[in-house]
Amino acid sequence: MILTDEQQAILNGEKGETLAKVMETVVRYGELFGAQKLVPVTSKYNHLVTSFGLKMIGPVYDLMNELIEAGAVSKQQFSLDPRPVDKNVPANFLQNLIFNKIMYAKQDFYEGQLKQLGLMNEDAFTCACYMDEVGNKPQKGEVLSWAESSAVVYANSVLGARCNRNSGIIDIMGSVVGYVPYFGLLTDEGRKATWTVEIKTTKKPEAQLLGSAIGMKVMEAVPYVKGLDKWLGNELDDAACTYLKDFGAATASNGAVGLYHIDGLTPEAKELGEALIAENANVYVIDDAELQRVYDSYPVIWKNPNAKPKLCFMGCPHMTLEQLKTWTDRVESALAAKGNQKVAIPTVFTTAPAVIKEFNKTPYAERLKKTGVIVSYICPLMYMNNPLCGKMPVITSSNKLRTYTTARYYTDDEILDQITGGKK
Repeated sequence: MILTDEQQAILNGEKGETLAKVMETVVRYGELFGAQKLVPVTSKYNHLVTSFGLKMIGPVYDLMNELIEAGAVSKQQFSLDPRPVDKNVPANFLQNLIFNKIMYAKQDFYEGQLKQLGLMNEDAFTCACYMDEVGNKPQKGEVLSWAESSAVVYANSVLGARCNRNSGIIDIMGSVVGYVPYFGLLTDEGRKATWTVEIKTTKKPEAQLLGSAIGMKVMEAVPYVKGLDKWLGNELDDAACTYLKDFGAATASNGAVGLYHIDGLTPEAKELGEALIAENANVYVIDDAELQRVYDSYPVIWKNPNAKPKLCFMGCPHMTLEQLKTWTDRVESALAAKGNQKVAIPTVFTTAPAVIKEFNKTPYAERLKKTGVIVSYICPLMYMNNPLCGKMPVITSSNKLRTYTTARYYTDDEILDQITGGKK
């Protein structure tokens, strides 16, 4: 790798041994992927994926202490993925014991370290850091050092920023040293689509289901999606951005997509069109039958496949303010139609703390509370990683949560029917 004089000086230890180690880590990481240079991180804020104080990640705490003691803190303030626990989310005595005494016993300690390293504020815990209420929305063309897969794919695709799918801890390394390796999705060539996806459904595809189908087909490649603008329009309004948030998270978790282009809608697709499609790109056609095939392929890994659901999680990634409002209307209407007042299954809507604050200023918050739905800042995935929670029959409309846990996927309409008292 060819380094500038400043970068070489850091690597040589002229700014301290600890920063030299950080630079060496970033350089070695880049060399693994064939990067020939480093480029500056240009975003105002960073985002870290490791928000959880697991007892078993002692080396992470040691690393953070070394950075803090050496003054090698982040050059940017940062947001983090969601907190792993919330006392308002249903859990029994044994589950809470595992959460607080075994799994996340170092949470308070770790958050203290993060504050010293550059945490934006106490509300900056969410996987959807790009939401307006959170305040970490990169601009088009900015270079990032992120690792959270659903945030990376949103930033690249919807916002037109540039970021590779980094691993955890590499995200803080890039922010501390101020540089990231130049390869992959940072390059023009790496942002070209090697798959063309043609949407030929008779109705608007479920975002999480469509994203899952594309992710499993193209894996880590870049898809150029045609026909989706028919359902989303040609402007990135709240509805389109919300759809793409959930769609992208499914492509990133059910596959390894870090960037997609939506014809006529996302920034680079509007600017460059089909010039983004690489020569001899593969073609994937998605119609109603293909989406049904994908849906039917999902395994049910509950011990009893016919068990009655004990919990429902919505919001992985975290829900937007508009989603909370829309779902309040939908839950109220469905309950009224069935003659019920409260949800039949304990249900948790998860979102960012900053979004909760704004939601609580609206009349929707009290209305949703009356239905029995809990609004939480928790990370559903971290909750489900508790082995006792993993044994529970939990339902979700998140394909990310389905992929990483034992939760069972249903479409939004199926979830609504179940939680408001319908039959499976």
